[in-house]
Amino acid sequence: MTVAIDRATGKRRGDRAPRPGPFRRLRHGYQKHWYAYAMIAPVVIVLGVLVLYPLAYGLYLTLTDADSLNTARTIGVNHIDATYKFIGLDNYADILWGDTAYDRFWSHFVWTVVWTALCVTLHYTIGLGLALLLNQKLRGRTFYRLVLILPWAVPTFVTVFGWRFMLADGGIINSALDALHLPAPLWLEDTFWQRFAAIMVNTWCGVPFMMLSLLGGLQAIDTSLYEASEMDGANAWQRFRYVTLPGLRSVSSTVVLLGVIWTFNQFAIIFLLFGNTAPDAQILVTWAYYLGFGQQPRDFAQSAAYGILLLAILIVFTSFYRRWLNRNDQQLAI
Repeated sequence: MTVAIDRATGKRRGDRAPRPGPFRRLRHGYQKHWYAYAMIAPVVIVLGVLVLYPLAYGLYLTLTDADSLNTARTIGVNHIDATYKFIGLDNYADILWGDTAYDRFWSHFVWTVVWTALCVTLHYTIGLGLALLLNQKLRGRTFYRLVLILPWAVPTFVTVFGWRFMLADGGIINSALDALHLPAPLWLEDTFWQRFAAIMVNTWCGVPFMMLSLLGGLQAIDTSLYEASEMDGANAWQRFRYVTLPGLRSVSSTVVLLGVIWTFNQFAIIFLLFGNTAPDAQILVTWAYYLGFGQQPRDFAQSAAYGILLLAILIVFTSFYRRWLNRNDQQLAI
């Protein structure tokens, strides 16, 4: 075997140059792409101030016993220094397996999972049904789209307050039920009906987004696929199963993931509908708010710990969800 050697450098031809160190690579990257770094710098700064710093400070609070009685505060001209102390992971241990862990965490966790699963399922099924209807050639289709998008376009607090008035004891819903000689549920007082009302209102607010997203996915499916399936003798159900659903796969996976994240952290609907009057209908995010701002003394450490747990749950779910999607994609490719 003959090895060619460069006479100028004394190195064998074909040898790879040693890889530069990290600082040299960073400097070279900055010199080459300085304009890109300059463009993203404002975004990085804003994210650092609005997201990273509160997240880091909240994580620090979870390791303390901070509450409204031992944190630094100013009363008039008097400044009171903070007296809270570092307690490690005691907050997480107390939340997850303390004496009252079920009442304060696990019961709300189970209800949050049920709430998320039911709401996202209703969002997707109703949204898909409406998208399929609006994808047909109907007279007045644009008008129907405008009407169906209104629940999403109207500010959430207006929608929820409207539902609160309708669900009250003397509201239009119970009045209509009384006129039909049907029992009138205690929508805002009984635990079961509180949860039912919360799911109903959230479904009303969330279906339009799912409908629009799936409608866009339907319009992106090649119509020749439907024509070919009809020529092969496929009926309506077979065309839906083997053409529509696979064509919506990428859109569906994205909107379902977004729906799970938004619904799991849906603060506005529960809080505006019930406030602090429905402890058994509170999901984890509203319960965390109650601990930090709705009671005395306000437990900042426990509230922050709930926030970190919520973030961890969603990260784990997202990781498994994406891995499951990738595995199914590989099986379909085979």
